[in-house]
Amino acid sequence: MKTINGTIASPKGFYADGFHSGLKRKRKDIGWIYSEYPAQAAGVFTTNAVQAAPIQVTKQALKSDYLQAIIVNSGNANACTGKNGLLHAQEMQQMAAQKLGVSSGSVAVASTGVIGQELPMTTIKKGIFGLNKTEGTPGHFHEAILTTDTRTKEIVVMSEIDGEMVTMAGVAKGSGMIHPNMATMLAFITTDAAIKNQLLQETLKHITDQTFNQITVDGDTSTNDMVLVMANGAAGNPFIQKESEGYQEFTAMLRVVMEELAKMIAQDGEGATKLIEAAVTHAKDQLTARMIAKKIVGSSLVKTAMFGADPNWGRIICAIGYADPSIDPEKVTISIGGLPVLINSQPQSFDEMKMREILVQDKIMILVDLQDGTKTGTAWGCDLTYKYVEINALYHT
Repeated sequence: MKTINGTIASPKGFYADGFHSGLKRKRKDIGWIYSEYPAQAAGVFTTNAVQAAPIQVTKQALKSDYLQAIIVNSGNANACTGKNGLLHAQEMQQMAAQKLGVSSGSVAVASTGVIGQELPMTTIKKGIFGLNKTEGTPGHFHEAILTTDTRTKEIVVMSEIDGEMVTMAGVAKGSGMIHPNMATMLAFITTDAAIKNQLLQETLKHITDQTFNQITVDGDTSTNDMVLVMANGAAGNPFIQKESEGYQEFTAMLRVVMEELAKMIAQDGEGATKLIEAAVTHAKDQLTARMIAKKIVGSSLVKTAMFGADPNWGRIICAIGYADPSIDPEKVTISIGGLPVLINSQPQSFDEMKMREILVQDKIMILVDLQDGTKTGTAWGCDLTYKYVEINALYHT
């Protein structure tokens, strides 16, 4: 497997474009991904009980045999907008289908932005009809899905599966309201590999639990989160079978794409200056390891300590304790950036200047050894800064 420079349209048979319609003042705000071949598809969605209209429309679309396009707008979430919101999401779907010349049931819909405002459909129509089917600029799609993000997030990988070169690309947005199960995050993955819907859905769900569901920025789970994968089979490989070598390679590709996008989202948290990674080892089971890691990166006290470059490891062990009260509190070992601060629950002296050098970096690694089993888990988050409060205090205005 190798990582290459590319876009969401790098896999064979995919196209993408973005356009500024006026939903946002300056940045591009509507875009689509189009596959010239019907694509097997899978999706996972927010666990928030309040789910935006586009999610309802996309879930229905995934019940069909295939997808051929995804239409996305930013600047307006089309969430908590009642019956009109659902009608507007369906209208987006139909307009995109008409422009692309595909069936409306093969078009997924996604929206992100301010909650509680109806979509201005005249503006949406202008945007959709400003998009180009096969001669657009894929990088414009990467831009069109952003809200408070400071950068686009994309990755493309290639590998050989069953004798054919397969390409997989991913693009995501997410900066605030990130506490997936999932969170506001959107991620879209395209591949020219051939794999059936059912196996693709099973694989996506499994890897989501270990990647996107392991990031947190602020503890809020959005109304609009989704991850969609389209696999159009244009690479020419035979349909991938579970437990085969081809499936193992496909799974490895998908894991790399999803994990890298997840880390990009965490690092680009609203106002963030640092990526925090917590790895928990020797846990009694994988769920325990994952949940403890997530509690650490999700702790406001840990996040603020990392922002202030304060080696306050007491906040870390506190988070470990309330994440799983059944741990043995006498056997915990913690290191920050490779520097031990606690061994077998005994405080360790450390070089404060060296620790300072670690904590002012833009990536900080926290390693926890529970000495209670064989399982591991990792989570990603960011520091909590003054800028986060400023962004969200003024978000609506």
